Amino acid sequence: MTDDHRHCDDLFAESELAVAAGNAQAAIAAFGHFRLATLAHFDSEEKTLFPTFEAKTGMTMGPTQVMRMEHAQMRTLLDEARDALAAGNRDDFLGIAETLLIMMQQHNMKEENVLYPMCDQHLPGETPELLARLETELAEA
Repeated sequence: MTDDHRHCDDLFAESELAVAAGNAQAAIAAFGHFRLATLAHFDSEEKTLFPTFEAKTGMTMGPTQVMRMEHAQMRTLLDEARDALAAGNRDDFLGIAETLLIMMQQHNMKEENVLYPMCDQHLPGETPELLARLETELAEA
């Protein structure tokens, strides 16, 4: 899943480059790709990874709850940024994108340094099958 974070980061950077170049259509398209990839990432975690972790550990009020709340906040920002681009409001987009970038960086650090290692610790027997399911879900998105 860390590799998918990097993939989403790359797509986000493409949209920022298109905005900086003043190419509105390319920015809309690039941000659309980033948005869909990010939503697919959230969905695969919420549908597969988090429930598996919660079932194994019994922890439903811990890190997965925080991640779900942050996903909801970022979904809102993704929609607001998309709408700002569609309306041609570059300044609004840039402000929202800055907030989104900071939130994504903090979120990814929590997942990569806390949640994913906890998954590795508590789900060693399930890891190969779980990763295969996650990869399939992301590929189908």
